Amino acid sequence: MANTLHGFGIGVASKNSRGEVLDVYYPLPLANISGELASVLDGINGEIDSTTARSLANELSAAGQESLAAVTERLASADKPILASSLSDNAPPQTVGDAYLKLHLLSHRAVKPHGTDLSGIFALLPNVAWTDEGAIDLDELQDRQLTARLSGKVLEVSSVDKFPKMTNYVVPTGVRIAHSARVRLGAHLGSGTTVMHEGFINFNAGTEGPGMVEGRISAGVMVGKGSDLGGGCSTMGTLSGGGNIIISVGEECLIGANAGLGIPLGDRCTIEAGLFVTAGTKVVVLDDARKVVDTVAARDLSYRSDLLFRRNSLSGSVECLTNKTAIELNESLHANN
Repeated sequence: MANTLHGFGIGVASKNSRGEVLDVYYPLPLANISGELASVLDGINGEIDSTTARSLANELSAAGQESLAAVTERLASADKPILASSLSDNAPPQTVGDAYLKLHLLSHRAVKPHGTDLSGIFALLPNVAWTDEGAIDLDELQDRQLTARLSGKVLEVSSVDKFPKMTNYVVPTGVRIAHSARVRLGAHLGSGTTVMHEGFINFNAGTEGPGMVEGRISAGVMVGKGSDLGGGCSTMGTLSGGGNIIISVGEECLIGANAGLGIPLGDRCTIEAGLFVTAGTKVVVLDDARKVVDTVAARDLSYRSDLLFRRNSLSGSVECLTNKTAIELNESLHANN
């Protein structure tokens, strides 16, 4: 029997007519499980029947997991497919159920971005229609649309994607999300995070909180406490560019409107509006007297704190100098209770 488990979830699955899993909702996923509970949950994988679910509920109750026991009992009483996933270690997901468990763990704040292996998740997840009747196989969508119309209804298709929006599965405490379709399941939002209408947060990415997000947080990017991503700004991920540098934003940083970031940023840094700093951007470094000290690639300034990146309006060169006025976010904006 296992001494530890990376994660466990039991929930309700959606399937297509061929019996293939389209998505899974795990109400109370667990991470980093040890001791007696790990032994109880070890090896419980795949679809289980109501008898097995009730037996598991009794074992969970005996192990002190009353909330999860109650959820499991409710699942056993419903006429829906019950799916369980038990992750013995932090290995890449092997099934759709595993993949959804890992995404749930991220959005439940049980693990942080890069804290669970998501290798191969794109190939594993099916591309489905996300509708007001749940996940629907694309091959079955037209028939479902016709059925809805014949009954006087319209089947609302909100997106066609491999990843659903987070809020249909998890709504973390202490956050505001103005446009829920712009936050994918697998995003990690710390308490105090506000995502405005144009803000976007991908899976395996997010914020420590508090923070204001009016720009794009790409897959793999983590934003530190007290940082502000201005309207239309962007952070570079590693999915599309082929790079392997993990981009991050430190604490109390400001990325101005329509600016961009392609290096790991230290604390209390500012990138002025409209300036995109990539790893290879040539940066003129200035001292406190505004005299040129050196010219370096932006990647050489990775993780450095208290920097201000700006573009010289006369020469057009990108400059970096010590940031003497680190931003302070309005605390009332992040009281999302």
